[in-house]
Amino acid sequence: MWLYVVAALLGLLLLRRWHRERQTVPQLSEKHVLITGCDSGFGNLLARQLDARGMRVLAACLTDAGAEQLRAATSERLQTVLLDVTCSKSIADVTAWVRQRVGDQGLWGLVNNAGIAIPTAPNEWLTKEDFVKVLDVNLLGLVEVTLSLLPLVRRARGRVVNVASVMGRVSCFGGGYCISKFGVEAFSDSLRRELRPFGVRVSIIEPGGFQTGMMEPAPLVKGFVRLWERLPAEAQAAYGRSYLDKYAKSSTLLHRLSSSRLSHVTDAMTHALLSRCPRSRYAAGWDAWLLFLPLSYCPAWLSDTILGFFLPIPARGTP
Repeated sequence: MWLYVVAALLGLLLLRRWHRERQTVPQLSEKHVLITGCDSGFGNLLARQLDARGMRVLAACLTDAGAEQLRAATSERLQTVLLDVTCSKSIADVTAWVRQRVGDQGLWGLVNNAGIAIPTAPNEWLTKEDFVKVLDVNLLGLVEVTLSLLPLVRRARGRVVNVASVMGRVSCFGGGYCISKFGVEAFSDSLRRELRPFGVRVSIIEPGGFQTGMMEPAPLVKGFVRLWERLPAEAQAAYGRSYLDKYAKSSTLLHRLSSSRLSHVTDAMTHALLSRCPRSRYAAGWDAWLLFLPLSYCPAWLSDTILGFFLPIPARGTP
């Protein structure tokens, strides 16, 4: 008897959640959304999707070529601006540019999408500067952009959408990428709690493997070789040349297994921006749901064992 009651209540709760999440915010044509990293990948597709829905998209690109191509593929509503998230002056200039366009209405949505992944390799192969290069874009740039635009988002009682990764839950390889995504998770969590009293909602997007061009096999393998060649002879002997070759092959294989359907991620971003009841976290991709999220809840010895099957063994390591 009680089992049926619990099942019925659970069903009603899920139905209520589904109904609330399907409701969208009104007056989309009057809302401004700033998206970083719109030259390609998720940011580019999201900008085109929101523009098609009649929103006022402010697309921040790194290059003139990326901005020009996006403008050619969208309506006159969409406006582009050049933004280097590692440059404080560039962020300040874009903030002033956005303020002029949104006026007293404020900025409804901020999507922190800009990111890089290379250089990535075993941690011992990297220098501090290699880590800083990634952290400046993926974490520190995201933080500074958010802090600069928060007054405008708060005025609109709007949304902040930060792109993290399943690698922000399970660190699978060395370098600054996974570290930066763990940082995005932490920053977003604290920001969500701080801004809730102002009516601002903060969501985290956690994509799995997608073919965005960020980790193409050719430049990735070239980077591995370059990093390998600058290693001291003792480190090269410890890892062995076969380690380099197998590491490059495993990275290439992971890229091939990645999904080309970027809409799985941009649909989650769109829901976070437009739903009356957005979620705090959105996982996207089959590998996120079936592999990495379950691994993040496993004890360390189990997750290490499973991930160890995909990593080569150094020449002087213990199998």
